[in-house]
Amino acid sequence: MGRNHKNIMLLGTGSNVGKSIIAAGLCRIFYQDGHSVVPFKSQNMALNSFITKDGKEMGRAQVVQAEAANIEPQAFMNPILLKPTTDRKSQVIVNGKVYKNMDAREYFAYKHNLKKDIMAAYNHIRDNFDICVLEGAGSPAEINLKEDDIVNTGMAEMADSPAILVADIDRGGVFAAIYGTIMLLEESEKKRIKGVIINKFRGDKSLLTPGIEMIEELTNVPVLGVVPFVPLGIEEEDSLGIDKYNVKKEGKIRISVIKLKHISNFTDVDALSHYNDVSLKYVTKSSELGDEDIIIIPGSKNTVEDMKDLIDKNISREIIRLAKRGTIVFGICGGFQIMGQKIMDPKNIESNLKEISGLDLLDIETVMETAKTTTQYGNKIKNADGILNGMEGIEIKGYEIHQGYSYPVNEEKTEIKCIFDDEKLKGAVKGNVVGTYIHGIFDNSEFTNHFLNKVRKLKGLDKVNEDFSFKEYKNREYNKLAQILRENVDIDKVYEIMGIK
Repeated sequence: MGRNHKNIMLLGTGSNVGKSIIAAGLCRIFYQDGHSVVPFKSQNMALNSFITKDGKEMGRAQVVQAEAANIEPQAFMNPILLKPTTDRKSQVIVNGKVYKNMDAREYFAYKHNLKKDIMAAYNHIRDNFDICVLEGAGSPAEINLKEDDIVNTGMAEMADSPAILVADIDRGGVFAAIYGTIMLLEESEKKRIKGVIINKFRGDKSLLTPGIEMIEELTNVPVLGVVPFVPLGIEEEDSLGIDKYNVKKEGKIRISVIKLKHISNFTDVDALSHYNDVSLKYVTKSSELGDEDIIIIPGSKNTVEDMKDLIDKNISREIIRLAKRGTIVFGICGGFQIMGQKIMDPKNIESNLKEISGLDLLDIETVMETAKTTTQYGNKIKNADGILNGMEGIEIKGYEIHQGYSYPVNEEKTEIKCIFDDEKLKGAVKGNVVGTYIHGIFDNSEFTNHFLNKVRKLKGLDKVNEDFSFKEYKNREYNKLAQILRENVDIDKVYEIMGIK
């Protein structure tokens, strides 16, 4: 099987042109057509990560693609993950485990050493799967960064893969982007580009025909299809996709998500956005708060700095005021830490500050530790108090990624209840305030259906007996994406490019 391995790489004219989503669509098509298919991105830079069954960390974009391919996500699909910690530094994760923090210059000098890890991961794929859908990062024509490239044309070379260039027409200048990208490549790299997909098109396709004919003549590369702009319920790779929530319909249940400076795993709220009567908005100013039923404080790659930012912008004061008024406040991971009395960072892991006061909505304190918790999690709710009343026994599955741990303060006096019976605190509730370390908590449909019905009841709205399964919903969206690509891209030609008859 491995000996007849075929591959295709998706490169982009820039970031956020839709490479990830088209890769997911091709994964679903190849899976539907009976092939064993796997996604691969040698190096991903994202604050959106996932923990595999064996406790390894990987980028969520490859998790989405693995779901589309109907296989279990594993760290070999994304051997290098860079998680920005500040404007200049990133945490470097190799084969699912933290290697160390590096600044851009240090990483650039070091990254050629990672080729062996990348090739070990890719050779495992080559031996075990019929097809690999590779994805590049940003643009392959970043001529200042071309040396020792390990993620774009350098990766295509290492995997000996043909490539398709994805271009986004929605941002304008699509033909210049296609032409400029191809012309800045070296001859050997140009030869790998076997086709172009124009993505996110709105309007009458026939108006594009003259431009397509000209660009094909200029570049000698065929345009394989024009994909229409279709809103799909498939999560975005990076926080550039956040803005789509701000155009969401007006729902009876209003949720404000605090857009932290170092927001991570913002996809934790994705499931909520698919309920018909829920509207979500992201908030960056205190003046935008006040008309919601629920405030969500998501994960953060730098909890201490983000807490300081909330204080500086007066957002913290507003959240406290609204919580006291009865607004539900829900914190996840870094958001959970922010809700406590204080966050201590004695070893300056995240910041120059040794300690900062939290929102004091939960009687907990957090200490940052060098060791990072990365594990999948599953348990039943034991202490369903306050807003979670009546939810005992509901199973919660998800994963943890956090630096440090939290513990209850003044245990004999505290009103908070530990949600799960764990030795280490995984979540707590006090009246209308809930916090947990579990990423993906809202992906648990039984929990989310109960939770939203509790909010409806408080608002005097009718209960919704919508047995919404987020997993089934996503599966339908992957099928819809595959259908859109089949209708608008020459899939036979894609197979031909890969050498599959």
